[in-house]
Amino acid sequence: MNIAQFLTIFISAVFLYNVILSRFLGLCSFIAISKETKPALAMSLAVCFVTTMSSIITWLIYRFLLVPFHLTYLRTISFILVIATFVQFVEMVIRKISPPLYRFFGIYLPLITVNCAVLGVAVLNIDMFFVNGKSLPGSFYYSVFQGICVGLGYTLAMLLMSGIRERLELCHVPKSLKDFPLGFIIASIMSLSFFGFNGFRF
Repeated sequence: MNIAQFLTIFISAVFLYNVILSRFLGLCSFIAISKETKPALAMSLAVCFVTTMSSIITWLIYRFLLVPFHLTYLRTISFILVIATFVQFVEMVIRKISPPLYRFFGIYLPLITVNCAVLGVAVLNIDMFFVNGKSLPGSFYYSVFQGICVGLGYTLAMLLMSGIRERLELCHVPKSLKDFPLGFIIASIMSLSFFGFNGFRF
């Protein structure tokens, strides 16, 4: 393990290859929940928790179960089951702590189960930190850190989007562009701005 690798993972996951604005994963919740900052932050925290915990569990399952027993072809289905379990846990916690927030999320909270951003980070960890079925030195820590950083990148995109959309509520917007059309336009402009980080070298 070395600090440079952690720094590389952080910059890549948050800026260079932001899970929403560069990899275009998890756009469903991104467009639907980002109308207000509070729900956007709550959703981001939930996704951060799920990506971090799923990174831990999926690494352990792949390293100590799928690889030794030559079951790597079950990678996707096993990862989905892990993610679904944590999403159910998050859903129960939010329902208990904040029923209004739970009602606001509606269908989108269970959709974290099939959020390709969450599954994407689990698969990405395996592709990056395993070579020929063998884990690289420090791969567990790198996987967990990447799960956290992907969640931070998701949070950054959600907060930027929600801040812009809250301000636009005070502006006159043509009826044909309200809500989702304008949301996609904003997302495309934000995505273009994040592509500017591709010129960054470290």
